[in-house]
Amino acid sequence: MLASVEGVYRDGKIELAEIPNTIAEDTPVIVTFLTSGYVDLRERGIDESLAAELRARFATFAEDWDAPEMDIYDNYETYINEA
Repeated sequence: MLASVEGVYRDGKIELAEIPNTIAEDTPVIVTFLTSGYVDLRERGIDESLAAELRARFATFAEDWDAPEMDIYDNYETYINEA
C-alpha cells in the first residue's frame, strides 16, 4: 500500500503536515522533493497556443472537479481504509 503525506524539509528533517495513523513505526519511505508550483511549459514543448487549447479542453471538467462531492477523493486512501 502507498500513502502520501505532505510535509516540508527544514533544518535537515522532514516535518509532516499530519501523522498517518495507518502506518506502522519504522516503515520505509521514499522522499520526493518538489520544486515550486511553477512548471516551465516551454521546456516541455508546450507553446502558448497549445497551452490555451489544453486549458480550454480541461475547462469542461472544472465544474465536476470542483464539485463538493468530489472532496472525498482528496483523502481517498483514508476513506478506503475505513470502509
